[in-house]
Amino acid sequence: MVDTATFTNTQTRYRLLYLTFAAALAAGGLWAALIGGPAMRASAQEQFDREITAENLGFCEKFGMRSGTSELVACTGELAIVRQRQADRDRAAEIGL
Repeated sequence: MVDTATFTNTQTRYRLLYLTFAAALAAGGLWAALIGGPAMRASAQEQFDREITAENLGFCEKFGMRSGTSELVACTGELAIVRQRQADRDRAAEIGL
């Protein structure tokens, strides 16, 4: 015969364990959404900016524009305009314009 007090204590322990696990999971999710998420996005944006800068420099230097010259500055500026126009076209296509 099963002792109902032991069964109830075991059941209560499992419920408490489940609720503790659910609370820890929720806390981790909140941390990721509120604290970790913005920091990860900022880090990803910085990495993206570094990659774009390296691509711009590589492209302009490929055509003989050396680092530190006004031609390189002008070239990278024009590339920024081209990239912005493409981003605008992509956004317009995304919304169906």
